[in-house]
Amino acid sequence: MKKILVILIIFGAAAQSQAQTINDVLRYGSENLQGTARYQSMSGAFGALGGDLSALNTNPAGSAVFTNGSLTISGTSYNTKNKTNYFGTQTSTDISDFDLNQLGGVLVFHNTNRNAGWQKFSLAFNFERANNFENEFLAAGRGNTSIDQYFLNFAQGVPLGDLAIFSDENIEDAYLNIGSSYGFGTQQAFLGYYGGVIDPLSSGDNNSDYVSNVNMGSNGTVNHRFLQSTSGYNNKFTVNFAGQYLEDFYVGASLNFHDVQYEKYTQLDEDGYGSGNNLDYVNFDNLLRTDGNGFSFSLGGIARVGEMVRVGLTYQSPTWYRLTDELSQRIGSGLEDNRVGYINFNQVNVFPDHKIQIPSKYTGSMAVVFGKQGLLSVDYSYQDMSNAKLKPESNPDFSAENDYISDVLKAVSTVRVGGEYRIQRFSLRAGYRYEQSPYDNDMIGDLNGYSFGLGYDFGSARLDAAFNQFMRDYKSQLYETGLTSTADIDSRNTNVTLSLTFNL
Repeated sequence: MKKILVILIIFGAAAQSQAQTINDVLRYGSENLQGTARYQSMSGAFGALGGDLSALNTNPAGSAVFTNGSLTISGTSYNTKNKTNYFGTQTSTDISDFDLNQLGGVLVFHNTNRNAGWQKFSLAFNFERANNFENEFLAAGRGNTSIDQYFLNFAQGVPLGDLAIFSDENIEDAYLNIGSSYGFGTQQAFLGYYGGVIDPLSSGDNNSDYVSNVNMGSNGTVNHRFLQSTSGYNNKFTVNFAGQYLEDFYVGASLNFHDVQYEKYTQLDEDGYGSGNNLDYVNFDNLLRTDGNGFSFSLGGIARVGEMVRVGLTYQSPTWYRLTDELSQRIGSGLEDNRVGYINFNQVNVFPDHKIQIPSKYTGSMAVVFGKQGLLSVDYSYQDMSNAKLKPESNPDFSAENDYISDVLKAVSTVRVGGEYRIQRFSLRAGYRYEQSPYDNDMIGDLNGYSFGLGYDFGSARLDAAFNQFMRDYKSQLYETGLTSTADIDSRNTNVTLSLTFNL
């Protein structure tokens, strides 16, 4: 049977989805170490080096370092292992994926006038998967808060008459119409009421007080099994122009265009209530889809200081994202209205476009080149995440969240170190990177990563391989309100990349 998709456009600031939060800023504000195998194997420490298509992410002047045209294609195998602690119960998940994550080329135009100041120019194009959203964790254990608090937080103060199903409506239409007329909060109260989790204190239409049907029992705990699975990507398309002035100076600029697709599925199964409870279980599932695009630009320069030392400086503008969210939900319990099953993932709430502004970033770099034998390189980046913004700022929900972002996020320093040693046609590489947590509290820990790789130069082509692994601990809050218990997650991400480069 063909699915019937009911689409709702929700108007007005009061109707905005609860999905637009600080989590969106952190999701789209971070770019994992991606790109070519050579770039990854040196942990991305290319700000003063260039000569690699992924180095355009660090310094747009890097394309002018190429001596000839080049084309590179890369594929990466991703693996994420999460160990989760939820109220003392340990669980683990393991998820893998493969993508052609990079494709790009550069054309180099040499000036035939050797006495001219500008020695050459380069034009580069690069596609890169800036972030892969494939992830999954499972939190299971005895929690001290029930999902009833989520629905009660939205329901208190909502007149019971606003939750009524009209005689000419079915329940799924009422669910959508209530969201359109009264907003996301009233829609969640509707789900909790017809899902059997909460009840009005009295039956009059003007009643605005609600009580829970959950009896936590004498020990005040319930069983939770919370699965969160995400997928999607943040792709970056870069158009770059750079030039070499005299023998020692390189300057460049890039325009970066982002394509975002993100999907998050959450499934909560709750049971294990106290004796004599009429409610046996609650199942509550959500499916959030986000599509959008973004734009940024970057400016950079590289200078040779003597025979061995190179220094680089880069400015990356804020990244401006424009995104659209779609949300579908379903709920079930031992006390639900027998019609509530018609509310499922076929009903889609489409929210107004919203914008996210990710702060600008500054990068300083230095490299020491030992002729044809090898090199050492280090990059330092600074980005003040407290300046991130959800827009439009006239939306009172966004304004309050922006104040929260300003209070709890901080400036992030990132250090990347890489080296390469050449043995005739072979190259051996290694790197390390450290990135500070963007939080002032312990919600996200510092990132530590290391990498290594090798390459072989065939003359007309080059084959490179890289192993890149990074670790970070973080806390994931189950819901934005009510059931705000957190799961402690120890995450380990491993990327294995192969790149093939052709000289043109």
